[in-house]
Formats: sequence, structure tokens, C-alpha cells
Amino acid sequence: MTCAGRFVTLSLSIVVVATLSAQRVDVPNEWRQWRGPTNTGMATGDAPLKWDDKTNVRWKIEIPGRGFSSPVIAGDRIFVTTAIPTAEIKAPEGGRGPGGGAGAGVEHRFVVMAIDRQTGKTHWERTATTAVPHEGYHRVYGSFASNSPVTDGTRVFAFFGSRGLFAYDIHGKEIWKKDFSVPMNMRLQFGEGSAVVLNDGRLYTLFDHEKGSFLAALDAASGKELWRTPREEKSNWSTPLVLEHAGRKQIVVSASERVHAYDIKTGKSIWQATGLGMNTIPQPVQSGDTVIVMSGYRNPNLLAIKLGRTGDLTGTDAIAWTTTRGLSYTPSPVLHENKLYVLTDTAQLTCFNATTGEAHYQQMRFDKPYNIKASPVGANGKLYISTEEGDVAVVRMGEKFEVLATNTLADQSFIAAPAVAGGDLFLRSRTHLFRISEGGR
Repeated sequence: MTCAGRFVTLSLSIVVVATLSAQRVDVPNEWRQWRGPTNTGMATGDAPLKWDDKTNVRWKIEIPGRGFSSPVIAGDRIFVTTAIPTAEIKAPEGGRGPGGGAGAGVEHRFVVMAIDRQTGKTHWERTATTAVPHEGYHRVYGSFASNSPVTDGTRVFAFFGSRGLFAYDIHGKEIWKKDFSVPMNMRLQFGEGSAVVLNDGRLYTLFDHEKGSFLAALDAASGKELWRTPREEKSNWSTPLVLEHAGRKQIVVSASERVHAYDIKTGKSIWQATGLGMNTIPQPVQSGDTVIVMSGYRNPNLLAIKLGRTGDLTGTDAIAWTTTRGLSYTPSPVLHENKLYVLTDTAQLTCFNATTGEAHYQQMRFDKPYNIKASPVGANGKLYISTEEGDVAVVRMGEKFEVLATNTLADQSFIAAPAVAGGDLFLRSRTHLFRISEGGR
């Protein structure tokens, strides 16, 4: 082979490797998807232990509009989505409770932002679409930008539910967009919020609502729809999980009353099991040869289901263990070293043995009463719990409950889950995005 030939071959090899690397979402020291590099809520590096408004806050920026999606991070870019009304939003009429219906009938700009990880400056901002939503969101916990985006390092995919799915390159150029032409009808107008999932060059979007639910797979490069599987489920907010067992990939979807697994190539059913309650929100998590799913609202339940089976698994020995105590309604669990950390919306933390279901500790409370909607994340033996009250509690991970620190940012409230990348913690409050860095680095 000539020198020129070897150079061409080497160049092509580099291109192939770079392309394959760009398609990954499990990149160490980045946070490219909703539950981190391994879909367990765990970071691969460390994160700061202590901070306040004057200490270890590298930067703080205001995010316009309203959006409770979590940030995703690749390279030097942080991607966030938000919805910015073009007119004043009035509170829904009828009742004093925190029901749904806010924001309906008001034109919004649905926006994707790329923010510099080091400085907090905005690289670019794009309006994906401008629309008048046909129905509203939960007036306390909802937004029109609650579906977390995902990135493969060269592209970012922003899912706005009823408004569609939008793909941009790293520089903000629109690559494609997909209008599903489905105005979702969510229970009590509580809003939409299932994140888009990226795996092996495919995107998966879930449309579980009151009529005409389905799961769809798209080609990430072109936006072409590859398959669409009808579902009999009603309103649901749980993000699907792609997992692999015995060399076979499947996508697992929790929903009200049951969990369902599909072949990722065809969308055909592999197995299902009933037993979950209503309003399912936590994302499934894989623990070795089992997948753990849960619901925490009415008729709460957790099912640890053995993988490798087919058909209806309800009531069979495929259910490895189950429990109804201390389960999460909203936050997704964290899994690390065979320990499953489950957090209730009233800030009670339980640590289960993921194999047996035995509780190392059960429903431990903090020194202060908290309300929780943000999913916890873990980094280097520390569990980070963001509260509506503006505190972030840091708990030592392990078999004993121990609070290591309580960090407060004034006038903040957290609904979105944090992200961890490069030793830093990124917190999105209702109004701002923070970079927390040890020693202000």
C-alpha cells in the first residue's frame, strides 16, 4: 500500500471512529441524556459538596420563559429548552388547587438554547416553532418545555411533545423537524413531559395520552419514522428505557397499571406485566438481569422484573421482588453498586438492595420538611437531592443514611433534575441555571 493509500485509510478510520463516538450518549464526564451516562442517575466523576450564593457558584444565568426540562451536556455546550409566551398568561379559572390548564390559548415560542459550559454565555438560541398550545399544563409543576432534550455530541434533539421533534447541529443549524400531527390530550391538562430517548442512531418518542397513544422510532440522521406501535395506555409521563439483555435490545415503558417491553427494531411486543398504579412518572432502571419499574401515586407499587422472558409476566416467578412502601411519585430512582435510592415527593429517602428488595434504610427524613419534584443524581458516593424550597441536600451513598451537607441558593426552587459533568454540578431552577464548581475553578 502506498503512503497515500495508508493516509486515506487512516483518515477514513478516524472519521468512522469519530462518527461512532458522536453517536454515544454514555460518554464519561458528560451528561448527554436525561438520567446521565448510564441511565441510572449516576455521574462518572465527582461534584462539589458545599456551596451557597457567595461560594463555589462559578456562574448564574437567567433562563427566559418557563421550562422544567433538565439540561444535557456535551463538550463545551449545555443544551436547555424553554417556552416563552408572547403575551401575558392568566391563571386558569375555577378552583384554588394546583390543577392543570395554565398557559392554554397563549402563543409561545418554543426555544432551544446552547450555553457555554465554562462561561455561561449563550452560544445560540433558536425558536423551533411558534404556536398556540391547545391545552395547558399543571400550574405549579408543569411547563410547555418539560420534555428533556438529548444530544449525541454533534447534534441535539429537542422534543416539545405536541409541537414535534427538532434536530440541530452543534452550531444551531436546523437539520430536520418532525410534526407528528398529534395534539396530546393529557389527563386534567397536567401537561406533557416524557423525554426523547436516543440509542444507536435511533430516537424514541412516547405519546401516552387519553386517546390514541403510541410509541414511535425515528432515524436520528433524517427524522424518518421507522415504526409506530399503538398503545392502549392513557396519560403517562415516564421516559422509556432502552436496555440490552443476552445480546437483545428492548425498550421498556412504564405506564398506569402496567409495564410493556418492545423490540427496538420492529416495535413488536416482547413482554408485559400489570401491577403499577396511576400517573406513572419514574423512568425504569436496569439492574443486571432485572428491570425495576415503579409508580408512587394511587396504588403505588414497585416491580423488579427478570429479563429474558416473553408474554404476560403478571403473577409469575419473573417478578423477582415487589414493594409498596416509600415509593416515588415523581422523581426517578438512582442505582449504584446494587443499591437503589428511591425518593418520595415528601422527601423520604429509602435505600433498597436492588437484588433482594431488602431495605438498608427506609423512608428517612431530613431535618427540614421538603417538597420534591426533581429527580436525584449521584456522583462519587454522594447523592444530590434538589428541593422546591431551594435547598440541595447531599447524602452519603451507602447502607446508612447520613446527610453530608445542605446547600441553599436564595429565592430558588428546583423542579428540573441536576446534571453533572467534568466535576461540576449544573442546577436549573424555575428561573436560572447555575454552574457549581469546587474552588470556583
